[in-house]
Amino acid sequence: MSKAMTKPGLTWMAPRVAAALLVAGLSACEPQTPVNTAPPEAITAPPPAANPQPDVNAKPVERAAPPMIKPVALGEFDPGNPVATAVTGKLSLEDTLIKGENGASFTTERVALVSGGDQYSAGATYAQAMIVDASQPIELRRVLEETPPTQSPANALCGGNRTGFIALAKVEDATGETLKLIGLKGTDLPAASASGVELCASTQYFPIAGGADAEGKKVAKR
Repeated sequence: MSKAMTKPGLTWMAPRVAAALLVAGLSACEPQTPVNTAPPEAITAPPPAANPQPDVNAKPVERAAPPMIKPVALGEFDPGNPVATAVTGKLSLEDTLIKGENGASFTTERVALVSGGDQYSAGATYAQAMIVDASQPIELRRVLEETPPTQSPANALCGGNRTGFIALAKVEDATGETLKLIGLKGTDLPAASASGVELCASTQYFPIAGGADAEGKKVAKR
């Protein structure tokens, strides 16, 4: 009886096994999506823009020239105090050259136009040294070369020291016109923060009657 029961079981299981094998076979026969093994495409930057060529027909850019520093005075002057007599005597004031009748000379360049109230050293103003108003225009020149007086070299504007700068002011009042001149020693540009700038001498001059700078102007009384 057990043999009779076994055969039908085997007969019943056969179709199920066959179906399973059929499904597995069909799955194996389906095409598979290929795996992409190619390397990724390289990322390249766009080509640089071509260098622009200058336009030969374009007009050049015009730039404003730096402002010119006008001299406060030019011409010939007589000494107006004993210090002026000693350091230069009669004075000739030119565009870049200052010459004394006693042989003293200064080759200069204009570096600034300041005011009497400005400081040439900490706490020291041009107004104090030159006895002018705080609003008085002051022409500042750098001394490039200096020659002392021929007969008395010790009477040089800054004595035994080299003159670094000369400051000039032209003052006009009821008595006429006066040229104020001071010498400063030191290499720093005179300013409140300057180091080593000191006053050497303070002088004054009067335009010579009939001179180039005194034409049509009243000459200060001695």
